[in-house]
Amino acid sequence: MKLSNLLSRSTALRSGVAALALAATVATAGAAHAASTLVETGSSLLYPLFNLWVPAFTAAHPDVQITTTSTGSGAGIAQSIKNLVQIGASDAYMSDALVQHNPNMLNIPLAISAQAINYNLPGLANTHINLSGPILAGIYSGKITMWNDRAIRAANPGVNLPAHVIIPVHRVDGSGDTFIFTQYLSDSTPSWAHSVHYGTTVSWPAVAGGIGANGNSGMVSAAAANPYSIAYIGVSYAAPAAKAGLGVAALKNALGAYVLPNPATVGAAASSVVTITPPDERISMIFAKGANAYPIANYEYAIINAKQADAATAASLRTFLNWAVTDGNASQFLDQVHFLPLPAAIQTLSQTQIAKIK
Repeated sequence: MKLSNLLSRSTALRSGVAALALAATVATAGAAHAASTLVETGSSLLYPLFNLWVPAFTAAHPDVQITTTSTGSGAGIAQSIKNLVQIGASDAYMSDALVQHNPNMLNIPLAISAQAINYNLPGLANTHINLSGPILAGIYSGKITMWNDRAIRAANPGVNLPAHVIIPVHRVDGSGDTFIFTQYLSDSTPSWAHSVHYGTTVSWPAVAGGIGANGNSGMVSAAAANPYSIAYIGVSYAAPAAKAGLGVAALKNALGAYVLPNPATVGAAASSVVTITPPDERISMIFAKGANAYPIANYEYAIINAKQADAATAASLRTFLNWAVTDGNASQFLDQVHFLPLPAAIQTLSQTQIAKIK
């Protein structure tokens, strides 16, 4: 064979090898930067915050796309356990029984929130009526039916309460708001604890005129449409509740003080549990200690399966969750939904849990 032919074949061979190497490099780079899609569903209380977080996060991480839906905490927990979604948003932590049957599940706090008790009382929207766990348990069990009931009048001296039937509004979907509300009733009222207890869903006592609603937005709408109603609504819906003319109750806390949900009182509740929050971070802030502590505060959780379908999804999930508990805890996001950031020690616990996602 002529030397020129040998040189030609050798050059062609080198070119082919180089092309294959380049293709492999491109393929590897493409795999490393392949777009991931994370699906979040669950808590309607967390939903407004996710809608603030996602555009900011994806602007900095365009290879990760996140879809969000508001379906209630119960659905968020259930769908995450079944691996139907990557993020189950929940105001409630998983029960001991659920954790025992699903040992791969993580309960990761993302921020701190609270729940307000709102009411539609004509002429009293700007009056912060005092309410307690036993009064609310009486209303939602049908034992207290009138706004001028003796128990409500005793807690509100000087307030001209109307002689009108109370219309209690409750959630019909599986709800973390129901979880923390009924936990407040259970912890304050033995009869409620024995007959109804607490959970993301409960068997609500039959109350004449009572109304069921879906999600926090449904609670706001139902309360707004029904004068003399009362409802439990997550604080991320404070703006629409105020726009609808709903009042906000001051709730009786563990030390007997009536306090409103605001950064100082919710922060006092959160501060009291920092040192006793366990490594798995499942803990209640209901009736947290402290003279100024608001009694219905909570961690907002991401319910996550530690064993994801593939390494790329797990990596994207870790990236997002670490961003959420750091950059995402900035006031530019949390202030808009009346949430508070995680204390440094709780942020560290959350990051330790996030690192377990594989």
